Amino acid sequence: MLAPQPTARLGRGLTFAMAAAAGIAVANIYYNQPMLGIIERDLPGQPAGLVPTATQLGYAAGLFLLVPLGDLHERKRLIVLQFLVLAAALVGAALAPNAWMLIGASLLVGAAASVAQQIVPFAAHLADPARRGQTVGTVMAGLLCGILLSRTLSGFVGTHAGWREMFWLGVPLALGTAGVMAWRLPRSAPEATLGYAALLGSLGQLWREFPALRLAAITQALLFAGFTGFWTILALYLQTPRFNLGADVAGLFGVVGAAGILGAPLAGRIADKSGPHRVVLIGALLAVASWLLFGLWASLAALVIGVVVLDFAVQSALVSNQHIIFALRPEARARLNTVLMGSMFLGASAGSATATLAWGMGGWTGVALLGGGLSLIAALLQLVNRAKG
Repeated sequence: MLAPQPTARLGRGLTFAMAAAAGIAVANIYYNQPMLGIIERDLPGQPAGLVPTATQLGYAAGLFLLVPLGDLHERKRLIVLQFLVLAAALVGAALAPNAWMLIGASLLVGAAASVAQQIVPFAAHLADPARRGQTVGTVMAGLLCGILLSRTLSGFVGTHAGWREMFWLGVPLALGTAGVMAWRLPRSAPEATLGYAALLGSLGQLWREFPALRLAAITQALLFAGFTGFWTILALYLQTPRFNLGADVAGLFGVVGAAGILGAPLAGRIADKSGPHRVVLIGALLAVASWLLFGLWASLAALVIGVVVLDFAVQSALVSNQHIIFALRPEARARLNTVLMGSMFLGASAGSATATLAWGMGGWTGVALLGGGLSLIAALLQLVNRAKG
């Protein structure tokens, strides 16, 4: 078998189908965040607060253990199979009788939802090299739209129907997407000749071999830790007497933040023309600015403006970092993406956990200091790298 010819296989319709599929997949790891207060009230005295962290850890595990299979096996089959497993995991979450069972189901939901990161390197593989940044940016825009709008959907459904109904709603979405991917995706030949154990072992080799990969992974982990911390605590912050707003309003912030997804294809086009490193630095500095706004101006207006800036910053940096790593070794794109996204979502799980601690110890000010500090470290790393170069 020959690998599919990029220019012959990846038209606009397929690009948007892959973008939508990535968004539907990744949305599943964020449904629980606006509903966390509702879940805790429904399961009192149980560790329901661990559900977002468990989901992020499951996603990170899927990135490290499942996404590298894209370099070893036929990608279309893997993508369809993971969507089917995702649907089964959502059924488990909807039926969970207690918080511990929900945590276990959430781990599996997160792992299966990593199918989104099977789709991104596949799109990069199929794309015309001259337009790879723009193509990846479009697919990432769909993925990031799924991240943000998932909160709007789950906040509304959780408030008016219940958290279990939100997980039930995810089942036909996953099954339908599996059908569309089976219909639209081309078949592809695997590009790696390693066995599975050697494939996983090569992740460490790639980390050691490419300083650009290490910088991209650490930068994105820091930025996404702050990003996830914000969205984990937002619903709790809005429920305080200062605002007295519910999960449905917290979910609406996803619509506001969706303006930030415009940064994904824009960053991709800039990276194609003038290089991605400058965009990563700008994204990190904008993230610092957003956290300053959150910490210094306690109002709904600050949250609205800040969430647009934060989302734009994180998405622009992510697309640009993917542009950097996909050029390092084309035959290892799935594994390079595994290292980047795995690091990022390990950062996300740490950000969710530490933001919860910061919220308990220092309230919203503590969360803002945490997010701002992480973003500042990311910006400093980029500045040091530019000074060395």
